Amino acid sequence: MKTTRLGRTGLIVTRTAFGVLPLQRVEMPEAVCILRSAYDAGVNFFDTARVYTDSEEKIGQALSDIRDKIVIATKTHAHTKAELFESLETSLRNLRTDYVDLLQLHNPDPLPDPNDDDSAYAGLKEAQRKGMVRFIGMTNHRREIAVAAIESGLYDTIQYPLSYLSAPDDLALIDTCRAADLGIIAMKALSGGLITNARAAFAFFRQHENAVPIWGIQRMSELEEFIEMEANPPAMDDEMLAAIEKDCRELAGDFCRGCGYCQPCPQEIPISMAARMSLLLRRMPHQGFMTEAWQEKMRRINNCTECGFCREHCPYGLDTPALLKKQLADYERFYQEHAT
Repeated sequence: MKTTRLGRTGLIVTRTAFGVLPLQRVEMPEAVCILRSAYDAGVNFFDTARVYTDSEEKIGQALSDIRDKIVIATKTHAHTKAELFESLETSLRNLRTDYVDLLQLHNPDPLPDPNDDDSAYAGLKEAQRKGMVRFIGMTNHRREIAVAAIESGLYDTIQYPLSYLSAPDDLALIDTCRAADLGIIAMKALSGGLITNARAAFAFFRQHENAVPIWGIQRMSELEEFIEMEANPPAMDDEMLAAIEKDCRELAGDFCRGCGYCQPCPQEIPISMAARMSLLLRRMPHQGFMTEAWQEKMRRINNCTECGFCREHCPYGLDTPALLKKQLADYERFYQEHAT
């Protein structure tokens, strides 16, 4: 498999990296099989987080016996040094290791004060000194915070949502990180499932040698698709460019990326799915959304109290309640036309 240097960490990682979040929806034996198959195929970089339920445990079960041959990145939501060590110790137990290669602050807002001895950043540095963490990074969905992290010089990597649907200012972070010798990890490389052309996404990232996309993998068939693309990389030819341009036209403007920071909703609206339902219906097999269960979930939008939590927490500045109402109206029209 093709590899690249993850910025100044010096870590040599496969350019096909494994995003382990989706494996929390898979039973342990199947998850272990998928993870081990990824390693056997040459994947060496696995990204997870403390809050991804049992995904760390699945990595530990599958890969602890070849720990020195892989790179593990995890994340913590800690706001203080004490919280960081509590989170990290849990992660180490789950991962069956005594260190992680990369510990990332999980979507901090704002960045912690590096001069505060009790901050999460102070915890990162102390964990690094103790050998519990090799390198430190942070993830974010807000460009201004990502830029501040890069300019601070305090972090070894950043993880940021990037895809061929990203705005030019966001994609410019790839070159900014290259100039700063900072590792850049691309989350949401398929834009939360809205990009259905994995070959186009794969070819797009192969243009950027320093950007490492983490592909969220839940099924063996998905893993096999990426392994096949590693063996036979799709070319960025005129046909691929046309497919990308078509997606960019169809998905132009404001749309929900499915990051989930608007949740939990007090009315139990599944916002990260409901707010992009129009796109999901037309870009995925729609039959799964025609069930009574999904009708009930979408009707919860009528219970919205405009509490403002989702709007305030959207890193993309969307008016989520208004977007949800539009999605419900479109869903009801689509259901009438397609339900059998």
